Amino acid sequence: MMADRKAKMSDKPDMTEIARFDKTKLKKTETKEKNPLPTKETIEQERKGDATP
Repeated sequence: MMADRKAKMSDKPDMTEIARFDKTKLKKTETKEKNPLPTKETIEQERKGDATP
C-alpha cells in the first residue's frame, strides 16, 4: 500500500489547488496580541523594584 503512494509522489509539490484558491472568499480578521511584550518603562520599573503585581 505504501509503495503505491510513494511511487506517485514527486519532488515538486502539486500547485494546482493553490492556483485555484480564491483569496477573496477569506474573511477579514483583526489580530490581537495574546501575550504582548513589556514596554521599556515596565522593564525599568521591574528592575528598580517599583513594579506592582
